[in-house]
Amino acid sequence: MQKRTIILGTAIAALLLAVGAFLYMKYAMRGFSARAEPSHVEAMLAVYARSTAMPSSAKGTTNPVADSPEVEHDAMAHFADHCAVCHANNGSGDTMFGRGLYPKVPDLRARTQTLTDGEIFYIIENGIRMSGMPAFGGQDSAEDSWKLVRFIRHLPQLTSADAQQMETMNPKTPADMEEEKEEEEFLNGGSNDAAPHTNHSRKGHHQ
Repeated sequence: MQKRTIILGTAIAALLLAVGAFLYMKYAMRGFSARAEPSHVEAMLAVYARSTAMPSSAKGTTNPVADSPEVEHDAMAHFADHCAVCHANNGSGDTMFGRGLYPKVPDLRARTQTLTDGEIFYIIENGIRMSGMPAFGGQDSAEDSWKLVRFIRHLPQLTSADAQQMETMNPKTPADMEEEKEEEEFLNGGSNDAAPHTNHSRKGHHQ
């Protein structure tokens, strides 16, 4: 009898929890839309969950890659090619994908800077579940990830010249490459018919 009561109580508690979660998402979160901003409670819970899920050994790990202009340049190119589509060249997260994800892509120049090097490295390598952050870890990926940590530390001091340089490193679509070809032909003395057609959307995520 006591066992049956425990099972029944557990089932009722689970049902109430599910109903409460549904009502919270439906009314407090205004549905399941990814357009919404996470509530203060959600943000706090997400930060707490990330912190508790992070192995303590990761938090204290120091960056084995020494900082240098060469390391920052390599990491800048890597970031522009792999990360900027979501995070933007300047780390703001103000991109089409960054704005459309739920939770939104964080501004790497702000709260991310309070994380330890080991925490940032762990996130790059392992991603974050139930978010848009994938795991980039793999065979021989550690050095590149540690270099990215160095570059992320540099983001708050990124200059306009750095940002312009990164635009040349961003992945190019076939339309981008065709436009560059037309520009080159025009500058090399091509006919007026070869005048480049400006694609105003080409740099939508290169901020």
